[in-house]
Amino acid sequence: MDIARESYINRMVPFLGKPVIKVLTGMRRVGKSSLVRLLIRYLIESGVSEKAIVFLDLESLEWDSIRTYSDLYSSIKGSFPGFEGQRYVFIDEVQQVAGWEKAVNSLLAENFTDITITGSNAHLLASELATYLTGRFIEFAIYPLSFGEFLTFRGALAGDHRKEFQLYLRYGGLPGIHHFDLNDETVFAYLSGIYNTLILKDVVTRNQVRDPGQLDLITRFAFDNCGNILTAKRISDYLKNQRITAGVDKVMNYLRFLEQAFLLHKVIRYDIKGLRNLELYEKYYMGDIGLRHGLLGYRDHDISGLLENVVYLELLSRGYRVSIGKWGDREVDFVAERADERLYVQVTLQLATPETIEREFSVLEKIDDNHQKMVLSLDEFQMINRGGIRHVYLLDFLLAKG
Repeated sequence: MDIARESYINRMVPFLGKPVIKVLTGMRRVGKSSLVRLLIRYLIESGVSEKAIVFLDLESLEWDSIRTYSDLYSSIKGSFPGFEGQRYVFIDEVQQVAGWEKAVNSLLAENFTDITITGSNAHLLASELATYLTGRFIEFAIYPLSFGEFLTFRGALAGDHRKEFQLYLRYGGLPGIHHFDLNDETVFAYLSGIYNTLILKDVVTRNQVRDPGQLDLITRFAFDNCGNILTAKRISDYLKNQRITAGVDKVMNYLRFLEQAFLLHKVIRYDIKGLRNLELYEKYYMGDIGLRHGLLGYRDHDISGLLENVVYLELLSRGYRVSIGKWGDREVDFVAERADERLYVQVTLQLATPETIEREFSVLEKIDDNHQKMVLSLDEFQMINRGGIRHVYLLDFLLAKG
């Protein structure tokens, strides 16, 4: 059964039946297909005839005959024999068909049907959409389950949130894990299988990677350095120490392939004083923290980076653009921007010592604007408010309406 992810559904429903293409993007297995089924259910419950709706899952053998954009166009045109009225077409994993944008563009120009598509490759979708469909589409980025959604899938909204958060940190937010009992043996095996599928289909095959062994090492290194400054040169030097030759350009290409498959997110640095983006010393966060543990295993000492990763994905899911803040020689974990809103965020495990409190609060105190500033930690009861900077219990932040 598909569990409603209301924040996404509420954003998408107003665009159904409108002359724009709805584009759902995100890593495989984050739930794009389920959201499509929920949209179809919404239409049917709203009185739309099932005959007016076609769902093409291009990874299913049912639609294996669709190999070209001409096949795609003809199949859609022939799916509504004798039907008059508003039609709805949903195409899942559209990038499986080369030249898909030509078929979609033609259908849109003919005003033949309302169109919603999903895809799992950022570069392919961005390039084709920008070239053929400029101004005629709206994108909805889909992310793994937020902590609030995780609790809903678990039926644990009224349960022990601290205990559930430990499970969330360990197993991540891919909806498919909820088909299993949450234990390491079962879930890590499932996540490892997903990782291998993602790497093979969306990175190795799509980009014709000739050295998947090096790609795997680079991925492991990036996953293992979640939340740390990470450069292609640093990875290249690491491989050199392992007696493996991979130049900086090659590493950069592999990192870009991982980004395009949504396995990694590159976060640039932002000079808060100079009001400009910086081109050096970016960080990478994972598309899902559970995949990391399926690949590397879970290690408690990595908790700081994991907490940052959780907050980063939460901010993205709320519609923020996120960068790393730089103020002089100090760093702000996240600068999140949405419309005219800006939010400065520090993330730490606990504010257990005066030194930690000073480190987390003092850099925010230096920023002399009126935008909201907050420190997030797992301290549940002892709240510290200093200089107008809010200290918020991390789980309260994750469960608040964004």
